[in-house]
Amino acid sequence: MPEGHTLHRLARLHQKRFGRAPVVVTSPQGRFTESAAAISGKVLRRSAAHGKHLFHHYDGGAVVHVHLGLYGTFTEHPVPMPAPVGQVRMRMLGAEYGTDLRGPTACEVISRTEVDDIIARLGPDPLGRNPDPGPAWARISKSRRPIGALLMDQAVIAGVGNVYRCELLYRHLIDPHRPGTNIGLEEFDAAWTDLVALMKVGVSGGKIVTIRRPDDKGAPSYREGRPRTYVYRRAGEACRVCGDTIRTEVMDGRNLFWCPTCQI
Repeated sequence: MPEGHTLHRLARLHQKRFGRAPVVVTSPQGRFTESAAAISGKVLRRSAAHGKHLFHHYDGGAVVHVHLGLYGTFTEHPVPMPAPVGQVRMRMLGAEYGTDLRGPTACEVISRTEVDDIIARLGPDPLGRNPDPGPAWARISKSRRPIGALLMDQAVIAGVGNVYRCELLYRHLIDPHRPGTNIGLEEFDAAWTDLVALMKVGVSGGKIVTIRRPDDKGAPSYREGRPRTYVYRRAGEACRVCGDTIRTEVMDGRNLFWCPTCQI
């Protein structure tokens, strides 16, 4: 599932490609036809993201809300666009570029009030403007749930996915099984500051980079073209720092990775 930095990159790209101009919106698949017709030809005033949610704000107050989920993707082409291929839920056409959305969990037209309702259900976004980590700390410090589960809870922190979860806990040598009540304020503050910096790198470069330069060596990445990781998708391999075997288990439906020696 795309993590928060991906949605912020998309918001910036869509603002650059389509912002402040009329956009032709269609639904080649047919599942978004009525909503597409209601906004097609209107000016896209603003494209924004919060966590894993993307919002296109149009003239008149209508907002297209997109949640990519596990399978959603946007693909971009210069105009004229080729004929739609596959199940294209929404096609946006601007003056010079177009983009196709396939496979989202959500693609709907909502009101600005409904946008506020969605954001109110989410935790602070590390990539937001002057994000306040206070609500996240309040939830974590009072919860007996494992910190590895809390970090994936979008009501605690919006935008964190499995890669950032696993890598952030390793970078701060925190056992993912430790209850939130056992996380100290100084630990939280350090991890939050680090998370903000890491996710900003993800926005600027388009890749999740978590390895510190002295550790960026040894075994290759889990996938060609991806930066090395400390623990993510490295189950059974040697820890890059201590040499112990990286472990894995399922926590709240997602594969967790950690080093049993470094993370205590």
